[in-house]
Amino acid sequence: MINNFSSINLTKLDVLDSFDEVSICHKYTIDGKEINHMPGLIEEYYKVKGDYITMPGWKQDISKIEKFDDLPVNARNYISTIEELLGVPVSWVGNGPERESMLLNSTM
Repeated sequence: MINNFSSINLTKLDVLDSFDEVSICHKYTIDGKEINHMPGLIEEYYKVKGDYITMPGWKQDISKIEKFDDLPVNARNYISTIEELLGVPVSWVGNGPERESMLLNSTM
């Protein structure tokens, strides 16, 4: 659980439609040592490096999709990876610019 949330909403998934690959930063290091907080000194802040998981993109417009299960496999894999990293499920996924462009995760 993250900050006592039992699930999250993932918005703006549609802005990743055109990428060949998508990346998720899953940890930060300073001088090779993993950190779990933002550094207090600006000098340390500039040394922070992200460690990324890179996954294949889905390369298709998802804005017209009406059901979570109809998302491309690579988009669903991306969401699953986020769920695994955070330890909470993704309840809703934003798949377009409209307020109504939200898909209920039916796999929860």
